[in-house]
Amino acid sequence: MALTARAVTAARDGSHSDGNGLYLRVRNGGRTRFWVFRWSKGGRVRELGLGGADVVSLKDARQIVLDLRKAVRDGIDPATVLHPEEEKAIPTFRALAGDTIEALRPAWRNAKHAQQWENTLAEYAGPVLGDKLPGDITVEDVLRVLGPMWTTRTETATRLRQRIEAVLDRAAVLGYRDRALVNPASWKGNLEHLLPKARKVQNRRHFAAVPYPDLPEVMSRLRDRQTVSALCLRMIALTACRSGEIRGLLWEEIDMDARVLTIPGSRTKTDKPHTVPLAGEAIGILEHVAQARRDAVVFPGTKGNALTDVAVSRELHLLVPDATVHGMRSSFRDWAADRTRHSREVVEQCLAHAIGGVEGAYRRTDLLEKRRAVMGDWGAFLAGAKVVPLRGVI
Repeated sequence: MALTARAVTAARDGSHSDGNGLYLRVRNGGRTRFWVFRWSKGGRVRELGLGGADVVSLKDARQIVLDLRKAVRDGIDPATVLHPEEEKAIPTFRALAGDTIEALRPAWRNAKHAQQWENTLAEYAGPVLGDKLPGDITVEDVLRVLGPMWTTRTETATRLRQRIEAVLDRAAVLGYRDRALVNPASWKGNLEHLLPKARKVQNRRHFAAVPYPDLPEVMSRLRDRQTVSALCLRMIALTACRSGEIRGLLWEEIDMDARVLTIPGSRTKTDKPHTVPLAGEAIGILEHVAQARRDAVVFPGTKGNALTDVAVSRELHLLVPDATVHGMRSSFRDWAADRTRHSREVVEQCLAHAIGGVEGAYRRTDLLEKRRAVMGDWGAFLAGAKVVPLRGVI
């Protein structure tokens, strides 16, 4: 041992060896003193600082060097011994689910989608999986979540399974699960052998629709109500559009001269723009609403935002308690099939249904003029109400 405690404090500028690769470096006229460990790897000398001599004593420096020399003999980088990486904190499934939602949120078109993820993961998966670490979750755990609801709430259960799978996939990518292991929520080659196929057990829920012969009377009674929700509900019926497409309608999406409105792809289910021809009554509603125009939204709620689904549903339930607003699209479809000779493809285009296969690949027109005829007939039908008792009206 070349150094003593007194030599450490008295050494002049330079490098002073203590043996075993330990050196005292003195700089700045003795004002700076620190320890260095030197070793050779592959014919190249490397150095690692051990700290200031005013903090690390000679005795401690020697003990540190013994540990570092052992690491070198074992083929371990001494730096990892001196500065070990902090163990990565592994989040629980609940925390990781929240992170996953935030990561995916920018790709979702509306807040409702994120809310559905949050609600289902918290309500159904949370009690079983919430406090578990991703690497500890098993197939049995996933079955405990999905099993009780698989045959009674099949659609919700299938979506929940996909969401759990996405969270655990993210865990694997981030290193919180072994990527070589099967995702316990995956379907193919896994849960497909433990649960019946969804399409075999699910109870399909059809939206309750007002029978189309009764719709003219519903429209007649709505015309007596000049609330924004009543006007919006009439527009939904006249256009056969989805509720959200009309509730979120903007003035900039309307061309009064061409008598059409165009819903951008960002607000349609198919992600494609949908142009809707407007019949006479629809134009009249827009002209009426335009007189009090104050917002970018055509049918604003109390705060200037788009009307809520609850608002228009409440308006319909005043007349037909059990019907749904979405069911009006079914009413339109039934009317077209029963009362008109308009072709199926034109009617489907009116509903903005996605057309797949070869037909969808080669379709180059939106059949606007043919659809204009359909919507004109539909508007005339809705205008021809006879005052008769309405089934289900309160």
